[in-house]
Amino acid sequence: MNEMKVFTGTAHPELARAVTKYLGIPLGQCEVFDFSNENTFVRILENVRQRDVFVIQPFCSPVNHNIMEFLIMLDAFKRSSAGRITAVVPYYAYARTDKKDQPRVPITARLLADVLTVAGANRILTMDLHAAQIQGFFNIPVDELTALNILGDYFKKKNLSNPVVVATDIGITKRARDLAAILDAPLAIMEKRRIGNADRTETLNVIGDVAGKTAVTVDDEIDTGGSLTNTVNTLVARGASAVYSCCTHPVFSGPCRERIAGSPVKEVVVTDTIPLKDNPGGKITVLSIAPLLGEAIHRIHTGKSVGALFEQQF
Repeated sequence: MNEMKVFTGTAHPELARAVTKYLGIPLGQCEVFDFSNENTFVRILENVRQRDVFVIQPFCSPVNHNIMEFLIMLDAFKRSSAGRITAVVPYYAYARTDKKDQPRVPITARLLADVLTVAGANRILTMDLHAAQIQGFFNIPVDELTALNILGDYFKKKNLSNPVVVATDIGITKRARDLAAILDAPLAIMEKRRIGNADRTETLNVIGDVAGKTAVTVDDEIDTGGSLTNTVNTLVARGASAVYSCCTHPVFSGPCRERIAGSPVKEVVVTDTIPLKDNPGGKITVLSIAPLLGEAIHRIHTGKSVGALFEQQF
């Protein structure tokens, strides 16, 4: 496995090209397309026998198509005798389905872990999983990176006046606490509940003092934007002088962008784990994770510590 090869599917080739630029190597060549009957075809266009292969694909929209394409790619590399296959999944879909919280429902995050392993993945490299226990769903090594240092460094440079970091719900509290430590700011927590299986939440309370402060909300992902706008409106009503928001994964489904545009939030800072097809502009700022992913890939290939990345800025 002396030679490293990096490939990508069709979900986010721009990120893969930025990663290979950081690594100083060419992007691996493969042919990926759909037949007229919607069956996916994959052909590797270069020798990968006994190579150290990294395949980059976030599970973003269209989610099920991108997952199936990725599984087929992994199988192609396995059958091409790749020495080791690392599945680089910047955004892991179905992560919210991580437990049985209702009768007769699946644990899809575990199912996805199983099929990735069967397809040929020897290890997983991902970012900011929705639930930490998903790492334990795999029987292969998992390296979970975090974008907190990237986001924290951005806000440190803004020199916000009297900042307070706000966890958008109790489940994200640990990450919010870590961001608060980076910004040397206090922590507040939004108490909310999700209404049934609908993408709707109800904000119940704010735990902590936000009056007269610049609030920075943090979450792992922003989906429809309903929870974000409810949080921002509540913070403004509780006396926050300004509200900024950040997350790792900009899912931005449905009316999300319109909700952000109409919200009093000053700025929404995200990373490029998921491609934003159109120029986001306006209140949305996109930070690149390519150097972080590239350095992690380099360290995995050379056998160096990946954990040390948490102490570095990118």
